Amino acid sequence: MSSTLTAIEITGHITEDNELKLDSALPVLPPQKVRVIVMFPADDDIGEDEWLYAAAKNPAFNVLHDSAEDIYTLEDGMPVDYEMFTSNFSE
Repeated sequence: MSSTLTAIEITGHITEDNELKLDSALPVLPPQKVRVIVMFPADDDIGEDEWLYAAAKNPAFNVLHDSAEDIYTLEDGMPVDYEMFTSNFSE
C-alpha cells in the first residue's frame, strides 16, 4: 500500500538542546505522523550566489540561448492580478 506525500519547505533552527524549532507555523494539519528531512550547509558548502552564477555559466543550459527556443511572446500571456496573489498572504 503506497500513499502520496506532500512536501513543503520551511526554515528553522537547531537549538542548544538539539531541538528543531521552525521559524513559522506549519499549514493546518490534523494530528498525524510526518517525515522530516533536515538540510544544513556543510563546512565547504557554496553560497546561493555561487550556485546561481554556476548555473548561469553552465554549458548544459546553452540551448536556452538558441532563438528557436523563443516560442512565446508577451501577447501569449495574460496580465497577472497581483492583488489576488498578495491578498492570500496578508495576515
